[in-house]
Amino acid sequence: MEERRRIGAYGVLRDADGRVLLVREAAACPYPGVWQLPGGGLEHAEHPADAVLREFAEETGLAVDVTGVRAAVADVATFRDAGVTVHTDRLVFDVEARGGTLRPEPSGGSDELGWYTSAEAAALPLMPFTAELLGLPVTPLPSELPRALPLGQAAPAPADRRQRFAAYGLVTDPAGRVLLTMIADGYPGAGKWHLPGGGTDHGEQPAAGLLRELVEEAGQLGRVVDLLAVDSLHNPAALGPEGRPMDWHSVRVIYRVRVDAPTEAVVTELAGGSTARAAWFAPDRVGGLRMTDVAARATGHRGR
Repeated sequence: MEERRRIGAYGVLRDADGRVLLVREAAACPYPGVWQLPGGGLEHAEHPADAVLREFAEETGLAVDVTGVRAAVADVATFRDAGVTVHTDRLVFDVEARGGTLRPEPSGGSDELGWYTSAEAAALPLMPFTAELLGLPVTPLPSELPRALPLGQAAPAPADRRQRFAAYGLVTDPAGRVLLTMIADGYPGAGKWHLPGGGTDHGEQPAAGLLRELVEEAGQLGRVVDLLAVDSLHNPAALGPEGRPMDWHSVRVIYRVRVDAPTEAVVTELAGGSTARAAWFAPDRVGGLRMTDVAARATGHRGR
């Protein structure tokens, strides 16, 4: 089976009575007749929060504002006729409505929508990620689903365009120290201190991928406390393998992570060579370090 990746962004919108807005996939979609949170796949270079605004307008007719990030989850679907497995990283935001008129998607992506209480939603065929996010039991979908590949997945991405999903951590210990990793020579940002983490593997949940990277890059066992932020970086003139130009779009989730029993930070061979060093820093030392942009923002410092 060929392995492919995609990233989706979705929103949880509730009305004054606490009911959640759900949409039903139309006949031409991979999961016809199945209900889910409004949202869909990211366009190249699009920030996930902007994707939520666009998808809500297209699918529901509503204009919404993003008020916070709720979760990052992943799942894998097998499209046997196409010989493809698609790993989808799903970013879920809380949103509030600011206008518009509720209606189904004119292009046919969704053919019905409505407001549902938890009890009413539990009686619907739900996408597993939607049931999980609503705190409802996850039940298997019919065996004939999914059907057609998602929009944009009918063919592999161009060789010079890549979209990458990664998970990073603002990692601290009981003494308040911050764990950072230094980027090795030969990689973008070489010599700068960075947040522990990296790209997730096919079939891997974002939080699990981060904890794996934490072991590989620093030899630490951590626990995820909460999801802090979602970051998007587009570099249309990045250098890919062997110095080949590449249009690069990276989506990064940042978690707060606690290491309850810290040890000396040691890079293992599993880190793959991209990490030169790892070290714990007292809070008053972090501000003077030369850091990547994402590490500087997460730690609340400008870096150098």
